[in-house]
Parts: sequence; structure tokens; C-alpha cells
Amino acid sequence: MVTSDQRRRQLAREKYERQQKRRAEARRKSRQRLAIIGAASAAVIVALIGLVAGGVFDGKDENDASAEPSASPSAPEPKKSPSPAMAIDDKAKYTFDLKTSAGDVKFEMDASKTPQTVNSFKSLADKGFFDKTKCHRLVTSGIYVLQCGDPEGTGRGGPGYTIPDENLDSLGKPNEQGQVVYPAGTVAMANTGQPGTGGSQFFLVYKDSPLAPSYTPFGRIDAAGLKVLKEVAKAGTADGAQDGAPKAPVTIEKAAVTKN
Repeated sequence: MVTSDQRRRQLAREKYERQQKRRAEARRKSRQRLAIIGAASAAVIVALIGLVAGGVFDGKDENDASAEPSASPSAPEPKKSPSPAMAIDDKAKYTFDLKTSAGDVKFEMDASKTPQTVNSFKSLADKGFFDKTKCHRLVTSGIYVLQCGDPEGTGRGGPGYTIPDENLDSLGKPNEQGQVVYPAGTVAMANTGQPGTGGSQFFLVYKDSPLAPSYTPFGRIDAAGLKVLKEVAKAGTADGAQDGAPKAPVTIEKAAVTKN
């Protein structure tokens, strides 16, 4: 027969065992929660590292290139493919005739100064490369240009090859800011900002514009063409910004290059 004293000890022992089980279970659950939190924290850290490595938090806005009105005319580097074989008279002058929705724009090109550029533009024009393409960018402050020559109309397109820079010293010695003036009426190559990355995009200067001498000047616009450009510029950009698509759309309906 179990005495009352023994019964009390038995109950106390059972209570102690239950308490120990509860504490062990609590410790197990606590360790489990900590493990889950640790794993989640590690996942967040890994994700953050991935985002930083991917440039999401690098402090750069993907629209920075077009946000600054005084930014240089630029075009991304196209995929590589063979450039056209030389097929022009490198001592002759040629005329690039653009029939646009805003009016005709003509400019003369001197192959003796920019043979690679003139040869490329004649090759592209002969293939109809520029036909039905939009002039996608107008800048109305800092520099004053209308940029064309992108078959995609986005600023990302090109012919699939690059051509070398030419005639870069023709506009004189750079000033203290490392710039020269691209006079109104100049036609020059757009590029990525790196040497030798010109493709098919070019910009038409409708007012004197200070730029680094990094953009091949290869043409001079006639008076009638310059007047057309100034009318386009007067309308401004589509969204009222200083750098963007022109409010008065400009489409190159037909482009032709002929020897003078």
C-alpha cells in the first residue's frame, strides 16, 4: 500500500518530469524558430547581394542618359557584323537627301575627310535602311540636336556593325571644359561615348552646341533643311521635357545618297 508521503513524492516527481518535458519542448521550438529566422535572414541577405550585384541599388537611374538635357548624343553599341566594303570615290563629295514628314533636309558629305562614314551611309541608304524610320530624339537645352538613324526608333538600334571615328580635329582645339562647338548645320555621328562605336545613328545640329570632340562631323545641312529643323525644335518635345521625342513627329520617308 502506497503511503501518503510516497504518493506526494510520486506526484512531485511526475510534475517535475512534466515541467522538464515542457521546457525541453519549448527549447526545441525556440531552436526551430531561430533556425527558420536565420534561414530567412540569410535568404534576404543573399537576395540583397544579388540585387546590388545586378545594379538595382547602385544609385543609377536607367534613364540617366536621357535625363540630362546637355548629355551627349549617344547610341548603344550594336552587335558586330561585317561593315560594308569600300565602294565610293574617296575623293568626291556626296549629298545625303532626306525626304521627311517635316520637310526635305539635305546635307553635303566630303568623302576625302570621312570616307568610312560616307561609304557606310551610302551603303545603308542604297538598301533602304533609313526609309520609314523615326527621328527619335530632340534636345532643346545645353545642346540643340535632332537625332535620327535608328531603325527601331528607340535609340537602341543600329546596322549591326560599327565604323571608326573620323575628322575629330576639324572643329578646332577643345576649350578648358574639353569641348568644341558643333556649329548649327553640322551633321555628326552619335555613339556610345566610347571611341569607334558609331553605327547608323546621327544628329542634326540646328543651333551651335558645345560637345566633346568625340562625334564624327561628316555633313553640312543646306539652308532649307536647317529651317525645317528649327521648326521641329520650336514645337519642342512630346512631353515638354528638354530631351525626348519631338512633339512634331519626324519620319524619314526616303533617304538617298548621290555623288555630286
